[in-house]
Amino acid sequence: MGSAGPIRIRATMLWFNEAKDFGALRTGDGERIEVLGTAFLPGEKPVGRCAGKEVEFESLGGAPSAVAFVPVLSPRRARRRHR
Repeated sequence: MGSAGPIRIRATMLWFNEAKDFGALRTGDGERIEVLGTAFLPGEKPVGRCAGKEVEFESLGGAPSAVAFVPVLSPRRARRRHR
């Protein structure tokens, strides 16, 4: 039988150090994963504060790759009715 392909996992950024090009993620089941800057997709590497932001990544053999931030949808506000 063939090996399974990479799986897509959601996690939260704990921190990322731009100078060291290194950071950490926490998955939904509490696992802490170290992540290198090279694991991020082009244009997705964190700049500035990123703690608490949601990311998705592929995992094959425990190493994260293709890390990308999950887009944040702003909640719609109800319109005020004029009577």
